[in-house]
Formats: sequence, structure tokens, C-alpha cells
Amino acid sequence: MIDTQKTFAAIDDSIGKTKATVHKEEISLVQSVAAGTALVGGLENVQMDELLIFPHNVQGVVQTLDKDSVGVVFLDNDDAIRAGDKVKRSGRVIDVPVGKELLGRVINPLGAPLDGLGPLSATERRPIEVEARAIMDRAPVDTPLQTGIKAIDAFTPIGRGQRELILGDRQTGKTAIALDMMLNQKDSNVICIYCAIGQRNAAVAQVIADMEKYGVLGQSVVVVAAGNDTAGMQYIAPYAATSIGEYFMDEGRDVLIIYDDLTNHARAYRQMSLLLRRPPGREAFPGDVFYLHARLLERATHLKTELGGGSLTAIPIVATEAGNISAYIPTNVISITDGQIYLSAPLFQKGMMPAIDTGRSVSRVGGDAQLPAYKQLVGPLKLFYAQFEELEAFTKFGTQLDVATQERIKRGQAIRLVLTQRQYHTMSATDQIAVFMATNSGLFDDLDIEQNRRAQEIVIEIWHAGFNDVISAINAKQKITAEKRVEILASFVQALKHEGLN
Repeated sequence: MIDTQKTFAAIDDSIGKTKATVHKEEISLVQSVAAGTALVGGLENVQMDELLIFPHNVQGVVQTLDKDSVGVVFLDNDDAIRAGDKVKRSGRVIDVPVGKELLGRVINPLGAPLDGLGPLSATERRPIEVEARAIMDRAPVDTPLQTGIKAIDAFTPIGRGQRELILGDRQTGKTAIALDMMLNQKDSNVICIYCAIGQRNAAVAQVIADMEKYGVLGQSVVVVAAGNDTAGMQYIAPYAATSIGEYFMDEGRDVLIIYDDLTNHARAYRQMSLLLRRPPGREAFPGDVFYLHARLLERATHLKTELGGGSLTAIPIVATEAGNISAYIPTNVISITDGQIYLSAPLFQKGMMPAIDTGRSVSRVGGDAQLPAYKQLVGPLKLFYAQFEELEAFTKFGTQLDVATQERIKRGQAIRLVLTQRQYHTMSATDQIAVFMATNSGLFDDLDIEQNRRAQEIVIEIWHAGFNDVISAINAKQKITAEKRVEILASFVQALKHEGLN
């Protein structure tokens, strides 16, 4: 016979030990879907940039907060999403994995690996959108970021923590210059981040292959939002890449980040904004497109020593059409950055590689970070070359020239040949000093392009064979004395004569 009293006592005891848990979820419904965007009703407590979960594990990020609905941009293919589908809050803003585990990896802006090397082991995550560092946290730009490209290091130098724009028409070598900048960091302690936005998969694969071939991929992170990805994925890509770079900067490391390119980024944002029914402005871009890039590039800086002394150097790339740098997006980014490197289509067509227009290119900060010996040498060189270009344009009218003018033109043409540089053939700052020293002294004045290249090789050989003490002094931020310069040039002259090049 059942003892009812014991049974009820056991039930009461079980109920007392049971702890009820409440799992709260905010769920709403899709009101409409349109080309990568959706309107979702309800979700009163949702926040800006929060991730929402749709059916089939499709993710979207909140971009508009209205009274009765929120505008969402999809980060995945939305073909399976329909009006009436359920939407669930994730409770977290969009973030990205960060850490040393990302070095050598190719990922998408959400941190998913794209290189087939297995899942990431990073445990730390950071929001992709954070406030830029306060002015009081920043230190002056005082250390050069050597690109290995003579025309840049001499005329538009870049310092660690600077923002330097590369702009020019399609197929003028913008990505090639950015790639050489990264390859030149191989023997340095600089972390490289390449962020591809809206590029062809084949073009991105070639950049990655070159990075691996020349040994810089192991100290790099590649973030890819390709042209066939959603506009939302392209939109978040540069912010995610910057958060990854900020992790290393906070660790006291120097970081170089390439955004290739912000024109595609602005177009993706325009597409999103128009579909979310934001008012269009100039060139149909929304009015906050300037803020879009300003809040991104303001995150590049050089931190004070007390905060680790790390730096984040930003190199945005912007495409122009028919050389028009006064278009909306180019002028916006020019006004945000600390200078620009302008690539000229006519120079490219003439075979001047890299096709840098020195007259339109400028660096407003990097000159303060140049090595003293380099600055001492190229200061007069920049003025001479600018005068030469004006003089050369004048001579096209067929004017008869005196001997002194002819000599100036010959020297300017020699400088132009020296500035010509093949891709993947970067040059250290000390080697550039040797070459420019010889150029300024007229040792290359009568040489054609092949002879000029051979003469540069000889000068560098002599430089390393007999003047390592000078190289060490230059790296220690010392200038070259006049007596030492005479000795160096005498050695160059002797070597060139021996080769029949002088």
C-alpha cells in the first residue's frame, strides 16, 4: 500500500530543490526585404550595430532605428529570407576576433577563415566600431615608415601613425604600390593588414600569393570582403580590419593597414543607405558619407610611450575617374588624410613606374619623421626636380636653351630615371641615400635607363663594401659630414669609371 504522506513529502522536497530559470528572448517579424536589406518591426530594446539572427542562420546588422521598425543590412545571402520570418536579437554588437593567432591568416570581416587552414584559435573579440583615441593619448609622428619606393620615401615620406592616401585612375598601379609597401616591412617589426573591399577574387588571390612568395604573409592579416559579397560585408570590412590592427597597436607594435579601396566602400554604403531610404545627396551618397571615412581614419595614430608607443599607419586607396580628384569621395578622403600620393595615367602610359605625379603628391607629416641624413639630402633634390618639370614643359615650345639650362634638364632627366623603379624591387633608406647622393653629383647624367640601373647597383655595392660605418651612423640618426661625402663620391666615381659608366 502506498504511503501518501511520504509520497507528498518527496514531491515537496523535489519541488524545493528545483531552481526555475527564465530565458528571455526578443523576437519579431520581418516586414519587408529588399536587395540585401530588411525592415524589422518591434525589437524595442535593440541597439545600433547589434547583430540580429534570421532563419537559416543568416546574420544582419542594425543600421537604422526608427519609431516602429529597425533597418537591417544582411551580412549573408538573403535569398531565403521572406516577409513574416522570425528575427531574434543576439544581444551583442558586431565584433571580430583579434590576437596573434590571426597572423598569416586570410579571414572575412566576421573572422571566419577563408584560407582553408582550419578554424581560428583566437579567444579575444573586439567591437568593430570604437571611438578614436583622444588627442592626449597621441604622440607626434617621429619615426619613418620606409616604403622602399624611392619616389615616396624621398618626396612624400610616411611616418608611423600617419594617414597617407593613394589615389589615381584604374590600372595605374595603386595596389602595386601598397603591396610593395607591405613587402618592404619583411625585415622590420611592422605588422601588415591588407583589407580588400569589393575586389575581384582573382586580384586578391594574386596579392596573397605575392605576400607569401616574398615572405611577408606570416606577419600579416588579410581581411577580404570580395566584390561578390554583400554590401553589408563590404561596409564592415575596414572597421573590422582596424580593430584587429588596434589590438597590435595596444600591444606596443607598429601596424601598417591598407584599405583597398574606399571607393568601393563608399559605394557599398550608398547602396545600403538608398535601400534603407536615407535621403541622397551629392552623387547620390548620403550626407554622412564623410563621417563614414572620418571615424575610420581617425583611429590611425601613434600612441604615447606611457600607452605602449604603438602605432597604426593607415594607407587608404581611392579610385578616380579620368584623373578627377575633385569628385566627392576623393576630396572627402583628401581632407581627412595627412597627404596623398597621386598616380597619373599619362605617366603610367609613358612607362614611368611608379606613375607618381610629384607635383600633386604631398606628405604633411612624414618629413618630420625622415632620417636626418635623408632629409639633408633630398630637401634640395625636391626643389630642383620641381623646377626641372616646369623647365621641361617650357622647352616643348622649341625654345633655344643655353648650356646651363641644358645641364639642368639633363640632371632632371637623370633624377627621373632614378625614381623609376620596378615592382618587388624595394630599396632601403640607406641605399636610397647613396643613390641620391650620386645622382645629385651628376654621376648618372649621361646614362640611359639600363645603364642607370647598373650604375645604381654598383653604387650600392661600393656603399656596403666600404661604408658600413656611415650606414650605421645614418640609422643612428646622424648626418653625413662634408668630408665623408667627398670620400664616398670619390669611391663611386672610381667604381663607375672602372665599369665604363662615367
